[in-house]
Amino acid sequence: MGMPIGPLTMLAVYVVCWWISLFAILPLGMNQADQERPTDGGQWGAPLQPNLKRKFLTTTWVSALVWLLIMVLVYIGWMPLPELTPPT
Repeated sequence: MGMPIGPLTMLAVYVVCWWISLFAILPLGMNQADQERPTDGGQWGAPLQPNLKRKFLTTTWVSALVWLLIMVLVYIGWMPLPELTPPT
């Protein structure tokens, strides 16, 4: 019994997991309570230290874990996928 999906589909599932994880992780650690109103024309809602590199790394390993869980569920049959190939 092999994997019911191909490598391109696996990559697509990982990309979707990565983007969903990114939008879930981006607001973490943002606190504007101690932020003063900008006087130089800057955007009020922009964080002083966004820590994007750390958030991208966190997003990568979180999405890898979610992707692995999805692939295990597909492999053992708990998340069956429909047959999309046309009949021959």
